[in-house]
Amino acid sequence: MPKTQRRRRREAKTDYKTRFALLKSEKPRLVVRKTNRYILVQIIESDVAQDRVIVRANSIELLQKGWPKEKAGSLKSLPAAYLTGFLLVKKLKSKLNEVVLDIGLQRNIQMGRLYAVLKGATDAGLKVVHSEKALPSIDRIEKNENLKTIFEKVKENI
Repeated sequence: MPKTQRRRRREAKTDYKTRFALLKSEKPRLVVRKTNRYILVQIIESDVAQDRVIVRANSIELLQKGWPKEKAGSLKSLPAAYLTGFLLVKKLKSKLNEVVLDIGLQRNIQMGRLYAVLKGATDAGLKVVHSEKALPSIDRIEKNENLKTIFEKVKENI
């Protein structure tokens, strides 16, 4: 008799095996999600049966930091992902020893947007266990000439 699949797994929302492994580490999680328009980043602590958000950042907040409104369609780009991770750590009030990256059911693409968020967070001072070869180089992040000046201006404002 086959095992009944859990509802959130059927809906393609939760990978329980990976979630259990992350919870066993007993470290806060750096949760990265991307939508069709934005990058969402949170640091979450797990208690017994509850998840508690410590701090969150959304790439739409970059508009308040100097990202031009006419470039709002590029808030899911590699530079925006980097800056969102950077912004998250700057908003963090408490000191965390170490966090674990949680990308959920998203595809694991090295040097992609998810890892650009991780690079921004580590450059801002957050300790995350990772491999350096998975992170995009700063040259790749600043590759787009149209966004390079915007990138530098917003990073200074953060």
